[in-house]
Amino acid sequence: MTLRIGWIGCGIHATQMLLPQLLRHDVEIAVLCDIDGIRLASAGRQFGVRTLTQDAEELIATPGLDAIGMAVGPDQHLAFGLKALERGLPVFMEKPPSGSADGARQLAAASDRAGKPLLVGFMKRYSVGNKIAHNVLKSGRFGDVLGLTGYYMTAPGYFEGNVDYTGFLLHHCVHYMDLVSHLVSPVTRIAARKVEKTPGRILFHVGFDFECGAIGTVVMGTVQSRGTPVERIEIMGDHQRLEVEDVVEVRWHRNPPFKVADPAATLLDNEDTLTWKPNFTAAANEDYKGYHSLLADVVPALRGETTPAPTIHDGVVAMERLEDMRRQLGI
Repeated sequence: MTLRIGWIGCGIHATQMLLPQLLRHDVEIAVLCDIDGIRLASAGRQFGVRTLTQDAEELIATPGLDAIGMAVGPDQHLAFGLKALERGLPVFMEKPPSGSADGARQLAAASDRAGKPLLVGFMKRYSVGNKIAHNVLKSGRFGDVLGLTGYYMTAPGYFEGNVDYTGFLLHHCVHYMDLVSHLVSPVTRIAARKVEKTPGRILFHVGFDFECGAIGTVVMGTVQSRGTPVERIEIMGDHQRLEVEDVVEVRWHRNPPFKVADPAATLLDNEDTLTWKPNFTAAANEDYKGYHSLLADVVPALRGETTPAPTIHDGVVAMERLEDMRRQLGI
């Protein structure tokens, strides 16, 4: 049965990333909401939605909806999420689920009371390279994870004038507060340090201890251009190594023998490095970033099915880690 969704927020991210991928599933966008009338009308034309409102509470109260989706600000996620759950509607929201860990805990409690899921847009789990790496790790063929090294940079443009790192932390760094455990195991300790060249140009190293005994370091900051490659993950095992470059290129190094002096040298399926990257010339509507794959788990979860879609309880964990890091960095 087609899922009828009311959607709040018609900004660039929603209309270019989320809603086009959502409509590839068995979903009808029944009503749209945005406080900007021009943006709202444009989204209505783009997605063929005639019922439009600038009042989120009016949307949530619309009869006949099966679920609510939203991509707005952290404070609005909290307020509108609570309203939707109080009405007994399941919810999908972009990350972060709130501006604070306390807000995320409020949403988790409301989800539990309502008996309805609240799913969170941690799409880095579903970015194609990360997905491949995760599946390799969970297959048992890799063995124990010993370490993780990550690199995640951006250069957000909202630091003109009054420098406030909140947006960078909530909209960017929170991804890795979730992803590290998805790839390794629960985190038992975080240690963070920073260097700030000038206001707005910050670099920090975050150390992780994992429940499984592995260790990790993720480097994040605002000192690299978005026009350069800005994301890399390396997972270390015993004579095994997985590398994910910019979520679209994967290398799995195993334990090959030396080949130079071997006259019978060849490539062995179970020893030599495996590599993968997408064929960008293929005429296919493939979403490498992971929104389509994320929503493939979210949509059935909104119907009440059990899927691996990230929930608000995952959001609580990520937000608590983010606040731990912020306290240590003093930002």
